[in-house]
Amino acid sequence: MYQLKKFYKEEVCKKLQAELDIKNPMLLPKLEKIVISVGAGDYAKDTKIMQNIADTISLIAGQRAVITTAKRSVAGFKMREGMPMGVKVTLRNNLMYNFLEKLIVIALPRVRDFRGVPRNGFDGRGNYNFGLNEQLMFPEVVYDDIMVTHGMNISIITTAHTDKEAFKLLELFGMPFSKGRAHG
Repeated sequence: MYQLKKFYKEEVCKKLQAELDIKNPMLLPKLEKIVISVGAGDYAKDTKIMQNIADTISLIAGQRAVITTAKRSVAGFKMREGMPMGVKVTLRNNLMYNFLEKLIVIALPRVRDFRGVPRNGFDGRGNYNFGLNEQLMFPEVVYDDIMVTHGMNISIITTAHTDKEAFKLLELFGMPFSKGRAHG
């Protein structure tokens, strides 16, 4: 499943070089990493549910997820130091391209009433963030094995210097952005 990486090297680089008018191919924007994270919320005290969430994210990502813990206690949030707070996994290289391909080709089209990912998820430095409401759209997830449905945040970190460059990169990859105001 290395088609997306091959597609980037053969097709996307040429189009980016022409459209962004970048002479040096080393300055072309590319994917750096993808971070998938889930906040625990009310389930932070239940270790079985936290482990189930970690297992589900590990299945989706193809790499073992890490349960993150609180660094300090905050009484207002009923949070103690060392308490599990969420789950995250960072994907790089081939696993990153495999996940992005699976997300664009398989998972997002399976979302009910899907009208595209929002265009306003760029942070000003060429990175893109968006959230999914549930994990059931991924083919690896077995409905009977999950204890709770949960959403997830997906952060796509690129080497692009501007949001316009990052938008063009993701658009050429085939990211289904919602119709509306063009970015840039």
